Amino acid sequence: MRSLTSWMKQARSLIAPSQPECLFCGRRGRPSPEWPGICVHCQSGIPWIRVPRCQICGRHVGCPDCSRSHGPLPIRCNRSAVAYTSDMREILGQYKYRGNERLAPLLGLMLDRAYELLQQEQSNQQLNGAQQGVFFNKPFPVFQSKLRVRVGSNLWQADLLVPVPVSAVRLSERGFNQAERLADVVSLRRGVPQLPLLVRTHHTAKQSFKSRSERLADMKYAFAGNTDSAVLQSLNEHLHSRASHQLEQRPLRIIIVDDIYTTGSTIRACAGALQQLCRSLDCTAEIYSLTWARS
Repeated sequence: MRSLTSWMKQARSLIAPSQPECLFCGRRGRPSPEWPGICVHCQSGIPWIRVPRCQICGRHVGCPDCSRSHGPLPIRCNRSAVAYTSDMREILGQYKYRGNERLAPLLGLMLDRAYELLQQEQSNQQLNGAQQGVFFNKPFPVFQSKLRVRVGSNLWQADLLVPVPVSAVRLSERGFNQAERLADVVSLRRGVPQLPLLVRTHHTAKQSFKSRSERLADMKYAFAGNTDSAVLQSLNEHLHSRASHQLEQRPLRIIIVDDIYTTGSTIRACAGALQQLCRSLDCTAEIYSLTWARS
């Protein structure tokens, strides 16, 4: 009887379709109906940032970094998809350092969730500002005089996605730019063009073991606006397209895309370089950032 039962179990296992291997944990389990490539167990453990505690950097816990900044910030805000827990650190390590590029579409979909959060917040602020006769609840002085929000406008939408560039050394090591791959997914889903408006001016050592002050110093002059003629032509074409659709009333909305936000030094350096590039083209920019994780 036992042998018959054992034989029947084996037969069922051969007939039944095998469950897919989870991209996160590597085990076979019931697949998530919402997030392709992972099991329901891993889906339930994703540490989503649904309500950012810091409205500037998007951190999910108390934030000392933004309170230290006394001057105007180069970005309006950052939003991140997940908290950078030990599990998320392992996932990013698989993708970024161990070359598991199969994770890129899934991580891009997760980043798109952060875009959706940013879109909802900005749409609400835009609507509230129009109803109250002001631009935003907490306007940033550096942009306040340039904003022109139209009553009855459509859902808030970014104009351009700009991935954080990697150095030639990093590109050679990894074979791809992880931020660019993530931005590809959001660009396709949201219909927002991606442009390489930034370049690395020099290679920097890995930031993970550096202090906040070391990161800030390291990144201060690490980026510059991309002056390649083909890139500038694409940007000018986009600006002309905006003008034809009467969108020149407001600043160009640019989102910087990266994999992780730690101290914000990389994002701020990128935003400063973008502002300088836009000023040289007589264009006013409103800059945001999206990252997959927030530490």
